[in-house]
Amino acid sequence: MKITSVVSTKGGVGKTTIEANLGAFCADSGLRTLLIDLDPVQPSLSSYYQLDEEAQGGIYDLLAHNVTDPARIVSSTSIPNLSLILSNDANNQLINLLLQAPDGRLRLANLMPAFEDHFDLVLIDTQGARSALLEMVILASDLAISPLPPEMLAAREFNRGTLQMLDGLRSYGRLGLTIPKIKIVVNTLDRTNDSRMIEQSVREIFQDSPEITVLDTTIPEAVIFRNSSTRGIPAHRLQYKKPADQVAPSALTVIRNLAIEVFPEWRERFEAMTEERVAQLVKEGR
Repeated sequence: MKITSVVSTKGGVGKTTIEANLGAFCADSGLRTLLIDLDPVQPSLSSYYQLDEEAQGGIYDLLAHNVTDPARIVSSTSIPNLSLILSNDANNQLINLLLQAPDGRLRLANLMPAFEDHFDLVLIDTQGARSALLEMVILASDLAISPLPPEMLAAREFNRGTLQMLDGLRSYGRLGLTIPKIKIVVNTLDRTNDSRMIEQSVREIFQDSPEITVLDTTIPEAVIFRNSSTRGIPAHRLQYKKPADQVAPSALTVIRNLAIEVFPEWRERFEAMTEERVAQLVKEGR
């Protein structure tokens, strides 16, 4: 089981959109995928896809009461192989709980092994601010994905917020925990010279970093991803063929390339998700 968090200390960078689409694509590829909504302020992931079966509990039960029984806290979405642990911390109590608990920042890392027999991949959505919750998620992750819009303020916040947070967690190495490597994905890239310049600057800054990789795949600023969110349908199912009048690649091509770069160990699965294969899934109404 691979645990991957989608993180940024800045809000509005596209974490939920990327996680929801990446998770659905991986599920369609046959991976047993679990989404975890750990954003108590804006729990958008909890309502991104229709639920076929909603569990009575959610993330509060997992973290506050150590409930790990999937039947009690894991909901099933309308997409086969895609499950979800809902955000049900409406009063934002978990942060205070974790700050006071002796194992606060280690709790998720200690609980996740209970899901190893049930899932191949776990994707965790997080709040866009530095907090005990975000630090706990980082310490439980094997890998972190950080969306980065091609904006100077977002690039500065990544350096000031996310990187400083990671440096502050390195002391947990004495407990046998390793800080995950980060894969930056440039998100909502448009065709302006300013965006291209910032993208190139980010690549140059981290080109020699052993811990941070800027992915070759970029997410274009395209209406298909907004439509996907509105309709609650994965973008790769809505647009598996490139429209004749569109410059950017199809949503299927973008998400498939992203999945291959983020999870190269499952490359063969992802490459099998061709236009024809996705068209068949859509036709079958899966």
